[in-house]
Parts: sequence; structure tokens; C-alpha cells
Amino acid sequence: MARNRVIYQSEALYVSENAAQIASGKHKQLERVQSANYNFSISRTDINQYGQLGRLDSLVLEAPTVAADFSYYLTDGMNEKALRFADSDFTVGFVSGHLVEGSGQNLYIIASPEGQDVNIGTQTTGDYTTIALGNAYVTDYTLDASVGSLPTVSVSMEALNIRSDAQVSGSDAGFSGISSPAIQQSDGSEFTASPVILGAPSTGDGTITALRPGDIVLDFGTASSSATKGPIASIAGDADGSHVQSVSLSIPMSRSPLERLGSRFPFARTADFPVTASLSVSAIVNEITAANLRQIIDDEVGSDITITFNDTSSTAKAKYQLKNAKLDSESFSSSIGSNKTVDLTFSVAIGGPSDGVNNVFFSGANSSPAFT
Repeated sequence: MARNRVIYQSEALYVSENAAQIASGKHKQLERVQSANYNFSISRTDINQYGQLGRLDSLVLEAPTVAADFSYYLTDGMNEKALRFADSDFTVGFVSGHLVEGSGQNLYIIASPEGQDVNIGTQTTGDYTTIALGNAYVTDYTLDASVGSLPTVSVSMEALNIRSDAQVSGSDAGFSGISSPAIQQSDGSEFTASPVILGAPSTGDGTITALRPGDIVLDFGTASSSATKGPIASIAGDADGSHVQSVSLSIPMSRSPLERLGSRFPFARTADFPVTASLSVSAIVNEITAANLRQIIDDEVGSDITITFNDTSSTAKAKYQLKNAKLDSESFSSSIGSNKTVDLTFSVAIGGPSDGVNNVFFSGANSSPAFT
């Protein structure tokens, strides 16, 4: 039966362990997804000649650009595991798995018949459809948390291929008959001809529903009060410090396609180094500390900053730690009718997987593996 429209109840987003996987246990449905967007563009070169106004042809000289971005509410780290970020209890760098060459991951967007939840009461029919992106690589991970809003993660990815299936079978056990979008990066051929099977949809009832801004704890370490490390505004984690209104952690991982003669697709899509994470903090000012810009420049000492997301019982569910964060800027704003505010930006140069001096680490409460 033809659909009149597709809304959020009819869609689910799955991610594969890597581009080669087809088994149901090697795919994971992302939970608490709030948005999902994807697109592709083809760059063409017109072939013209003297004596003729219209073009002779329009040729594709470089691989098309396929992009996707999605967002979800932060919970206990399961989505981070599925996206192959390191959940290591501060022993392995958070993005270390994305800084080495690989085949990427596949994304699958399942759409059910109109008016039917994907996660509940899946019927055995062939009326499901999929849009799939192959060989997708993370290019940006951003965490946003602010007063009055649920902590949200936004992820951007670049892929090599996109394809769709109009007739997919669905049941409570999962989805079958899906074509893999993955390609061999060396020559652009199909990675596998075997159909992909996605596992049973999940309502995510076994995890916390969401984390609240009132349960976020920020520890700025020595950066909160030291005259040699700044900043001017007091950002101590107590009643005497500034009142933090929002925090944003951004880890951009731009990638360069490596091409060669004889191939229509890049043979690799490598990360551009160095990779620098940035932390932006906005707060209401109430106290200042003794600080001196000259000393900050002379000493150039970094600090460890930890962001902890607790549940209602004060149990940590997700925790980020920035090692050796440096203060890059501090901006004050004051005007009639509003509170005086300060905006601070810290940066961290991300090192190798085991670099415990310069890195971003993550620890989630979910102990289950993302893939089986």
C-alpha cells in the first residue's frame, strides 16, 4: 500500500560494525534518535568545443559526495559503542578507532508502512523500505548540553555510496532482503552480493530514557582557580563559581579522499591531522579569580576537565574527560537588562590511542557489547 507520508514513528536507524557485515548480530539500532538527514551530490565536468554552443557531454571525474548527519539524546554510551567510539574508562582515546584506515560503516534507515511503529508490533510483510549508505566515516562528533534542554549528540558522516530497496520483509525478528550499499574502495565494485539482515527492533526500555541537565557535573580541575592557568571568571564547581549555562564538546575529523589513476572511487579516506577537540562553555558571572594573562602565556599549563552525566540517583551514566586542555579564549558580555556572561573556549590536541597526556576519553555505564 502506498504511503501518503513518512514521519518519525515509521523510521529506525541501524549502523553496521563495518562495511562488510551482513549478519543481524553485526548491526545495531541507534536509540533516542531525534533527527536523520542524508544527501548526495555529483560533480560533473562539461565537455565543450569550438563551433558548438551546447555541451557534448557531462562527465563525472571524481567520486560523488554522500553525506549524513543525525542526532540523538545522550544516554549510557551504547550509541557511542555502536559508532565505534572507544568506551574505555579513560584508557583508550575516544576517537582513536576513527583515526585509522578501515572500510567504514553502513547506515540503514528502515521505513515501515504508514501509521505503524517500527519498534512495536512489526508485521510480517514486504511493505518496508530502506535507504542505505555504504562506507560511512565519522567527520564530526558534537555534544551539546544546556539548561532547559536534554543533552544531545550530533554526528556527521561521509559515505561512498547510497542505495534504496523498495520491498523489504519485516517481522518481530528483524528485517531481511536488504541490499548492502558497501563498495570495494579499490574499484567501486559491490562489497558483497549477499542480502543484509537487520536484528529485531528495540524500544530501548532497558536503558535510561534520557539524562537531565540538572544532573550534569563539571570539574574544571586546576583551570577553575589558578592564576597561572586562568581564566579570569571563577568556574569552580561550587556555589562560589560562575553558573554554567551550556557546554559544547566538538571533535571534528575532516577526511581527505586519496585517489589514483584507474579507479573511479578513492582507495582510502584518511583523517586529516592534527585533530583538535574544542570545548565551549557559557556561564553567568558572579565571581572572578586572580589571574594574569602574562602568566598564562608564560606558563602555558593545561588542565584536565571532566564532564559527568548522572542519573536521578547520582550514578554516573556517561563521562567525558579532556586531558591537558588549554584555554584559548575568554569573552565577557554585559548589557542593560541581562546578566553578565562569560564564554570560554578550551582546546585539546588529540594524541594516539594510548596517549594519556593529550586526549579525550569517554566512559559509559552500559556494559553490553554493541555487536555480537
